[in-house]
Amino acid sequence: MNDDIVELAGRRPKTFGRRKVTPRACVADGKRHLRAFLAEVLEDFGFVTSECASADELKTVLAGELPDLILFGVAADGIEPGTFLETLVREAFDGKVLTVGARESIIVKAVQQVGEEYGLAMLPPLTTPFAAETLRDRIAMLLPDEPAPSPAVHVGEALHAGWLELWYQPKIDARTLIRCGAEALVRMRHPTWGVVPPAYFIPEEHDPHLRDLSEFVIERAVQDWHYLLERQSPVDLSINLPASYLKEPQAVRDLCRRVPTHPAFGGLTIEITSEEAIRDLDLLTEISREMRLHNIGLSIDNLGANWPSLMDLGRIPFIKLKADRHFVTGSANDRLKRTVCRHIVELAQGYGARSAAEGVESRADLVAANELGFDHVQGFLFGKPMPLKKFARSTLTRTVMGGE
Repeated sequence: MNDDIVELAGRRPKTFGRRKVTPRACVADGKRHLRAFLAEVLEDFGFVTSECASADELKTVLAGELPDLILFGVAADGIEPGTFLETLVREAFDGKVLTVGARESIIVKAVQQVGEEYGLAMLPPLTTPFAAETLRDRIAMLLPDEPAPSPAVHVGEALHAGWLELWYQPKIDARTLIRCGAEALVRMRHPTWGVVPPAYFIPEEHDPHLRDLSEFVIERAVQDWHYLLERQSPVDLSINLPASYLKEPQAVRDLCRRVPTHPAFGGLTIEITSEEAIRDLDLLTEISREMRLHNIGLSIDNLGANWPSLMDLGRIPFIKLKADRHFVTGSANDRLKRTVCRHIVELAQGYGARSAAEGVESRADLVAANELGFDHVQGFLFGKPMPLKKFARSTLTRTVMGGE
């Protein structure tokens, strides 16, 4: 490296107090699949991530944001290490640098040594293969000591800014343990706060933006279905909508018009909370007739101790009854939970509907769900909700050992 770089290294500004509530990281690697993998691991730790495949892209990232961490994949056929380090020095990068490469790699050792000589905050290298916890240990100083408070972001702002996306959690056939669909769950990827769960931004029932959010979920789910079809095989999707949205005749007609007409489309399931479903039972019965003609079915979500409200009815408009996770998780050792789940299964069977258990988080939960007769299971045992691209890369067949 030339003398200019050495001089710049010697007078790099030292800044303090840059640590954000949600840390940022940039993954720099010439291979796209490695960038995606490392970014996913960092996001699981709570980082807001960006990616770059060259020193020029790194310069753009550094000009537009202030990463707390640069994760640099070092390989003989990757980003040129000298140019990479020069860019960090020229841009006065004052965050941490973590190199990732093969054990005993001469290039990794050289990058580490040169980076330290130029005053970069080089963390101990991460050698491949590595465990996620090893990476966590390396970057522990960047993780917030306390959970981030909820951001005060209105869903209208998030929709306008394009911060919303759908994540997908696999649904599993309880008998074959093969994936039989997925539930779409809305998430906000805030530029400062990172991934924000829906509890912090879902509007109240009478908020006018609730319709806009519903429109987003429908439109994005259809787009994602086509994306998944191109990359693996058709996936039966379910989405969550408020009953209030379906009360509007035009909204129902628009929904029916939007569903894919592709011959591989197996149907769309709309999940409605049990409280809304029971309250608007007559209306939903009428709506379901029209939607079934367009391969759209209704499902009751989070059904629990209120199951008796569905007893002694002539028929119900729902193709599936889904037991609330509160009554599924730990049901193997809780008599009351098992009783509620058993009634839900029997109720579904009596109406010719499917039954699903949400919140299967252990082998014991799975065994209990099987013994109770649930048709489908869903929960962390088989995978957490994940971004679309990660879901697309996940295997088609999931076993009890295949959780994320």
